[in-house]
Amino acid sequence: MKIVVLISANSEWRVAKELHPNLALQQSPYGEYAELTIEHRPVIFFHGGWGKIAAAATTQYVIDHFKPDLLVNLGTCGGFVNRIETGTVILVEQTLVYDIIEQMGDSAEAIEHYASSLDLSWLPSELPFPVSRRLLVSADRDIIVDDIPMLIEKYDAVAADWESGAIAWVAQKNKTRLLILRAVSDLVGGDGGEAYGNIELFHKRTKTVMKNLFDQLPAWLNASDSHP
Repeated sequence: MKIVVLISANSEWRVAKELHPNLALQQSPYGEYAELTIEHRPVIFFHGGWGKIAAAATTQYVIDHFKPDLLVNLGTCGGFVNRIETGTVILVEQTLVYDIIEQMGDSAEAIEHYASSLDLSWLPSELPFPVSRRLLVSADRDIIVDDIPMLIEKYDAVAADWESGAIAWVAQKNKTRLLILRAVSDLVGGDGGEAYGNIELFHKRTKTVMKNLFDQLPAWLNASDSHP
């Protein structure tokens, strides 16, 4: 199988390079990438960039240039207080881009247009690690406290990120198998976000949760082999 692992945020990519210090980095129009071997399996690690624009562009780029049989996105997300715990890994089943405001028509219709459902039927019934199988909502902004009640009521959301919605939509259009694993790095609630104004906390948590995702990656790739 040809496998590409997309890493979105700059902080997440730094962890990837720290964990694999001997990467032979190459340059794409969008950022760095490298080939490495994971348990005798060639894998391309690609820095996709943060936000929906970079996520959509790099997803299409890697599909066109590398033609992966499996595209994997590993990253962080912000969780909602009392809805999910820090460190929880979300196996994304659906994505939704919620920061679309349509004032000439129906916002719900526009949001539905960019919603995606991931076909995970190829995964075995017994997953290699405990995960929360959930919808993940995306926006080009950190979580705004006032949005949380709406996101819970309308979508039963537990967490949000910046890129998953765009990655899933482009992969679906290209009929490319996609696995998104996002770990909760920090929580946001009525009192604000624990990492808001404290970027060092985000970097520290990112290092912890990304290391866990990288440690788990070989088992997820083995799972994909067992169910072609």
